[in-house]
Amino acid sequence: MATFDEFLKIDVRVGQIVAVDEFPEARKPAYKLTIDFGGDIGIKKSSAQITHHYKKEDLLKKKVLAVVNFPPRQIGPFMSEVLTLGVPDEQGNVVLIAPDKDAAIVSGRLF
Repeated sequence: MATFDEFLKIDVRVGQIVAVDEFPEARKPAYKLTIDFGGDIGIKKSSAQITHHYKKEDLLKKKVLAVVNFPPRQIGPFMSEVLTLGVPDEQGNVVLIAPDKDAAIVSGRLF
């Protein structure tokens, strides 16, 4: 069982998607996301298997939650710097976790 102190080590932040690119080299359909976390974190890249529920144009300016303090992970030819968070729908397709109010600030930390 994880402790609360262990949970606090995971840095989950609000970011805003500023660019979305196709990722044809991915094994499963995915996008390459460029996400602005503001402040000290800045712009980071992430691969996300979210093509089932989201069109590229609908993702621009969308706020999402991501883990920003995991080590970067090589996904094919792409280096993913943050883990964009999502949950499965009934068929196992990813639904993004996002703030339900636009008032959530970029770089805001989950608590």
